[in-house]
Amino acid sequence: MSFNSKVSEVMTVNIFGVTGSIGRSTLDVINYQSLRDQIKVNALSANNNVELLAQHSIKYKADYAVIVNPDKYKELKNALFGSNVSPLAGSDCLIEMADKGADWTMNAIVGFAGLEPSVASARTGKILALANKESLVCGGDLLNATINKYGSTLLPVDSEHSAVFQCLKNESRDSVEKIILTASGGPFREWSIPRIRNATVEQAIAHPNWDMGAKISIDSATMFNKALEIIEAKYLFNLSIDDIEVLVHPESILHSMVNFCDGSVIAQLSVPDMQGAIGYALNYPKRCALPIKRLALDQIGSLTFEAVDQEKFPALKLAYLSLQRGALFGAVLNAAKEIALDKFIDGEIKFLDITSLVEAVLDSKEILSLEGKDADTFEDIVQADLLSRDIARTIRLN
Repeated sequence: MSFNSKVSEVMTVNIFGVTGSIGRSTLDVINYQSLRDQIKVNALSANNNVELLAQHSIKYKADYAVIVNPDKYKELKNALFGSNVSPLAGSDCLIEMADKGADWTMNAIVGFAGLEPSVASARTGKILALANKESLVCGGDLLNATINKYGSTLLPVDSEHSAVFQCLKNESRDSVEKIILTASGGPFREWSIPRIRNATVEQAIAHPNWDMGAKISIDSATMFNKALEIIEAKYLFNLSIDDIEVLVHPESILHSMVNFCDGSVIAQLSVPDMQGAIGYALNYPKRCALPIKRLALDQIGSLTFEAVDQEKFPALKLAYLSLQRGALFGAVLNAAKEIALDKFIDGEIKFLDITSLVEAVLDSKEILSLEGKDADTFEDIVQADLLSRDIARTIRLN
């Protein structure tokens, strides 16, 4: 089932995390393609941004607006007064909307909080467009099993994984030798390690190619975003860890590539604009026009590729280590990273301490007891997540 200008059937849509950059870009794509008459918005959600959630919900005539922070319910109710949008609050209401389902659901929630809505959406047997990488990083086995059980369709929206997905279309997986994810290198690609050690929050947020939220930008600066994407790729494409590589590509034009057994390499290129991956998922399996600047390689002149400097960006080795240790370690890695990131933003630790703290959690005695254990129930994943966060909060680095 796809969205395009020739389809007359009205389709229902959920957008979870609608006030973030991915959620807003999803609305932009819908508007550009004049799809609003063909789409019935069931539910829009946000974590705290009542004003923007209410604006979008009224404009797109949503049936429901869900604010996850229950303390914001009265504010949302007042903002929606006089409209036909029903206000809801709390994570339970978000899961209820995910369970109710829609023909096409965009999960653009940031962090571990996106896992349960992904699993609930997968139970509907419909399309899940996934921008929340933590759903696969933390619960890859669980989400894949749910998708297989209910016959849902999972479409990746991370630009790198969308690129691999496009390169693999109509290709036999047996012919794949490896995939190569590209990374911009972030703002510190050319910095010395001593300079990186004292990087400020403002410097870490200043991504050279993308306009993203603070936490996502810092994840790019540490390259933890790429560490999570390695784990995500493993579960998306059923690959071994030896078949996933990363190259630094500062122009962010070539989003990923696939090496095949006959020596061929297929890559997906476009200007750095998330509307490309969103539009591909929205219109799949067709392609439709998108409001994206066209690629002019003659003006770009050249594309640069570099090996990852493991000393500057040690986060990648932690991704491979986590995959080696077992299914629960994706949740461990992500939870420890989220706490370390908060500590950096709050000024409690320095930039390079983010990776050091995560590594200390991975090597802690309590966490090592999880090695080799399954991650096929939500409860087990939550316990690993909570334990990792508790340990990360108590660790003091020298």
